[in-house]
Amino acid sequence: MLWAANQFFRKFSTATVYYQNKLRLALIGQSVFGQEVYSNLRKEGHKVVGVFTVPDKDGKADPLAVAAEKDGTPVFKFPRWRLKGKSLPEVVEAYKSVGAELNVLPFCSQFIPMEVIDNPKHGSIIYHPSILPRHRGASAINWTLIDGDKKAGFSVFWADEGLDTGPILLQKVCDVEPNDTVDSLYNRFLYPVGVKTMVEAVQLIADGKAPRIDQPEDGATYEGIQKKENAKICWDNSAEAIHNWIRGHDKVPGAWTVINDQVVTLYGSSLLEGAVPTGEPLHIEGASKSGLVTKNGLVLFGKDGKMLTVRNLQFEDGKMIPASNYFSMGDSKVLELTDEEKAIESHIKNIWKGILSNVAAIEDTTDFFKSGAASMDVVRLVEEIKQKCAGLELQNEDVYMATTFQDFIQMVVRKFRGEDKEELIVDYTTLNVNNMTVNMPYQCFINGQFLDSSSGETWNTINPTDGSVLCKVAFCSVEDVDKAVAAAKEAFENGEWGKMNARDRGRLLYRLADLMEEHQEELATIEALDSGAVYTLALKTHVGMSVQTFRYFAGWCDKIQGTTIPINQARPNRNLTFTKKEPLGVCAIVIPWNYPLMMLAWKSAACLAAGNTLVLKPAEVTPLTALKFAELAAKAGVPKGVINILPGSGGLVGQRLSEHPDVRKLGFTGSTPVGKQIMKSCALNLKKVSLELGGKSPLIIFNDCDLDKAVRMGMGAVYFNKGENCIAAGRLFVEESVHDEFVRRVVQEIKKMKIGDPLDRSTDHGPQNHKAHLDKLLKYCEAGIKEGATLIYGSKQVPRPGFFMEPTVFTNVEDHMYIAEEESFGPIMVISKFKDGDIDGVLARANNTEYGLASGVFTKDINKAMYASEKLDAGTVFINTYNKTDVAAPFGGFKQSGFGKDLGEEALHEYLKTKAVTVEY
Repeated sequence: MLWAANQFFRKFSTATVYYQNKLRLALIGQSVFGQEVYSNLRKEGHKVVGVFTVPDKDGKADPLAVAAEKDGTPVFKFPRWRLKGKSLPEVVEAYKSVGAELNVLPFCSQFIPMEVIDNPKHGSIIYHPSILPRHRGASAINWTLIDGDKKAGFSVFWADEGLDTGPILLQKVCDVEPNDTVDSLYNRFLYPVGVKTMVEAVQLIADGKAPRIDQPEDGATYEGIQKKENAKICWDNSAEAIHNWIRGHDKVPGAWTVINDQVVTLYGSSLLEGAVPTGEPLHIEGASKSGLVTKNGLVLFGKDGKMLTVRNLQFEDGKMIPASNYFSMGDSKVLELTDEEKAIESHIKNIWKGILSNVAAIEDTTDFFKSGAASMDVVRLVEEIKQKCAGLELQNEDVYMATTFQDFIQMVVRKFRGEDKEELIVDYTTLNVNNMTVNMPYQCFINGQFLDSSSGETWNTINPTDGSVLCKVAFCSVEDVDKAVAAAKEAFENGEWGKMNARDRGRLLYRLADLMEEHQEELATIEALDSGAVYTLALKTHVGMSVQTFRYFAGWCDKIQGTTIPINQARPNRNLTFTKKEPLGVCAIVIPWNYPLMMLAWKSAACLAAGNTLVLKPAEVTPLTALKFAELAAKAGVPKGVINILPGSGGLVGQRLSEHPDVRKLGFTGSTPVGKQIMKSCALNLKKVSLELGGKSPLIIFNDCDLDKAVRMGMGAVYFNKGENCIAAGRLFVEESVHDEFVRRVVQEIKKMKIGDPLDRSTDHGPQNHKAHLDKLLKYCEAGIKEGATLIYGSKQVPRPGFFMEPTVFTNVEDHMYIAEEESFGPIMVISKFKDGDIDGVLARANNTEYGLASGVFTKDINKAMYASEKLDAGTVFINTYNKTDVAAPFGGFKQSGFGKDLGEEALHEYLKTKAVTVEY
């Protein structure tokens, strides 16, 4: 009995709160939008006392009617409310019988009499898809695009006797992207935000807080519904104006032109930048320049010489084709379906049956629209296929392109096989080198396209082996950064990537890793040419570890999990609290020049696995493998906008990324001074930051070590990758009793090293990355000599073309010297002695640095090794090894070497946020 009383109390008290400030509503309208508004108002506790919608069409009820009838809400389906300008008494009487306090008109195609509009206590509110008073009338979204407005939005207003002239209750605004369509604006903003705002507006009225703001007449416009005869394209306009005209008339009534004496309607317009693509000329009546039929569509030219692309063409008989197929109409073969594809066909046939309930049987020749389907059925078809055929993403226009069942199935199968993908247009610098043909993209990569920079500026990228120019690379501007961030934001918030399930995301990253492995020799060759990396090292480390990194994080995609948390119960209710790990959004990544591809992989793989999109700035002097990576990512099927690559300067591109308000996280690898500047810039809008900065990593050689191994690994710790290694042993401490022998053996091994062309398989030591860095290293050596360190070997530039430096050894380096404190980032071994047995003394000296990236110890005494590992203040401690990094092990530093981790599970958390959710039940 006590339990029952508690349950009664809970229900009673909840109901009392639930129905405070709630209204009795009449919903007047139709469509899925109306259905969503209806459902959400009921969820908020409002009482919908009647739904007034359109009659059934071809035996099918409107979605709003379907939802209301299912809930038992009274539904009225009036074909009209007036006749010859007068209200129909029986209709008005039926309306008044429900006793509504407010009329809500989310989308209504009927004319509602004023006696109905004014009847309720609170009157009527209407949703209108424009920022009133601009674009009054029934084609508001279309005219927003036709006029090239930079802002779109909607208004919820109080109905009056005028046409969209009543006082404003609420307005919401969004940006119009350059290639937005009616569909994309509606799906991204007008629909989802519109539904929420209609509910918000009703609650404001219920609470007595709803404003009534008179519309100004200044700036007011009215545009009627466009008719087909008025939608002809005027070619005496800029490409942007033509693009706006086409997208504003897409899908109804359709902008048209005359091609080969036929009226042809154009759909799917987008602006096109970059070089003019190759294609077959097509004469367009009235156009000053012929169009080009390319593999990606019909390219058209405005009066200003700029370009746009149209994806689809529709002829007078209603047939619609991809514009790329204009010269090959009727050539496509009927595909033979696999067993898996036959299963998809069966699912889709059932969906067609459900929509075309008036059709006895679905045959190959059944036409979707001739069988009675309307535009709302297109939305249903696309959404049901998405739900029931995992991995299939269709667009509304796909349905219009293939209206018979057989054509539709053939189109779906081509999409399923990936045959419908747009061809990536890439301009290459091509070199025949290293017994292969190397194709190197040189433009920036934004929103799935290779483009010249907005300014047209370029930058010479230099081959450090001989100082020659490899190619001119796009030099990006702030405008390019803004475009790339906008593309990444759109891909995250509204694109395929943001909707993709984690397992499919992992599958894409595995495919990308496979393509990188397939192109590993080409990638390694580009690394050697652009950064001076020895080819064999580039193949194993620069490229090999990059492939491993993407495979490792691909496996993490569907294993990112939150936790459940026991919390105090708010009796008599019960609670469940859990956490969710969610992606951050748009992430910026700025990488250095020493491992161009590997640094890209270390950060990008974790970022993408977590579900983010990215804008990456490669180092100014080594952009080529990043751009090749962009090409491979596109070929792997990574959706447009997910990966954007911007070659350019750190001061321009990097700074703008640091400051950009839409970038949620910045990951940087580079120098400590630049890292500090980035942190200051990111603080302005409180974006998340991870920094992997400079190092002066100590390596301690104890006298009880395996000296042969210590010499071999000690040399690797310094000279690996020409010393251009963030964790390079910047200072060696060698115990006094083995010091001289250690130095002797090191010099002996250096003399065996072959310095030369990095593409020569026998080369041990390649050129420094660029001339400015070589000059800096030579000055570093001069400083060491000047302060009194003993130069044992090297310190000179090698007398040959290119940026080669001799491996160098300094001994007798004292703690106060410049070379003892500052990182060289080059092939310079800096050796200091320490007294036999002085373990704590050498550890104190090793830690006496502002850096804390890595460290190393060589000893056979495990107790000594573990003691040292506890005391060394560095993010990584190597014992009897060095440079042993692995994709599963976290990597990052302490102190002024930065914070945050690359690699391992910890790297994922750098690109995730934690959300706590508490449920009462």
